[in-house]
Amino acid sequence: MKNTQNLNIERFDSLVPPREIVAQLPDTEAALETVAAGREAVARILRGEDARMLVVVGPCSIHDEKAAYEYAGRLKALSDRVADRVLIVMRIYFEKPRTTIGWKGLINDPRLDGTFDMETGLKVARRILMRVNEMGLPAGTELLDPITPQYIAGLITWASIGARTTESQTHRQMSSGVSMPVGFKNGTDGSIQTAIDAMLSSRSKHTFLGIDDDGSTCVVHTKGNPLGHLILRGGRSGPNYYADMVEDAAQMMEQAGLERRIMVDCSHANTCKEFKRQERVCRDVLRQVREGNRDLMGVMLESHLCEGNQKLNADPAKMTYGVSVTDPCLGWEKTEELIVDMWKGLADRMAGKA
Repeated sequence: MKNTQNLNIERFDSLVPPREIVAQLPDTEAALETVAAGREAVARILRGEDARMLVVVGPCSIHDEKAAYEYAGRLKALSDRVADRVLIVMRIYFEKPRTTIGWKGLINDPRLDGTFDMETGLKVARRILMRVNEMGLPAGTELLDPITPQYIAGLITWASIGARTTESQTHRQMSSGVSMPVGFKNGTDGSIQTAIDAMLSSRSKHTFLGIDDDGSTCVVHTKGNPLGHLILRGGRSGPNYYADMVEDAAQMMEQAGLERRIMVDCSHANTCKEFKRQERVCRDVLRQVREGNRDLMGVMLESHLCEGNQKLNADPAKMTYGVSVTDPCLGWEKTEELIVDMWKGLADRMAGKA
């Protein structure tokens, strides 16, 4: 009999189920308190009950555990300084969507050498999330692989769906079942409608195939997730954070029956891929807020200990510490300056004068 199945599969490797990894790295009370408080704070911002700005900031991707902890320590200290006007969530991205090929993130290849030890990657990711949450710093990530959330979602305060996957039915269904607020980016072509459709879909109940805590394939039934919002990240035609574009997007959301709650991604197409322009984008968003815009509720910044980026080296020990291996990032000093300036600029908004 002619074989017609798995012709391009090299092999299958079994993976430890989520329940076992959680048992090896169990939740702690301190970490779960951070997650619960962070989710509620983000929800209040999305409902318009908290006038603070949400800032999701951190490395484009996490590749070095030591650097991640050093960055988190600095960010926690800054968060404490600005907490009355700015809610900081650390960007902790473990999965990287690729336009073609390339390193797919810490979970996929934790040793950065093509060995693809994903079980170790999941454990390291969970350990990093645990420690950062235990510091009292909420964590945010992009949900890319639909299997991954079963291993780490309990430690995530806020999640995003990327421009490449906002149109994906799989990701819309997954978003309808996760326990945290989710931001949906406009499509790579700049389409706002794609993200609006995703928000509407994720608010509905869905039934689809997935895995449970034991790693068994199952039929997943979701309740729907009401805590979705729009992320403007620009598109092929250029940036879309300007005031008239923000207003157009807000009106589209309102017409769709959605709350006018918008975050601006200060990187990607909003900077025309020039990372230092993140400062310009962030300051323009702050200007709009100071002039009375109530639809803008947050920004995203790609930031690391040192600015720029570097290529992966065959010997990870030879790479520069604290520098991104994916998209170039702002350095720490500029990041701190921007967030402190945002805190200063939000005084009127918090006082109800803007």
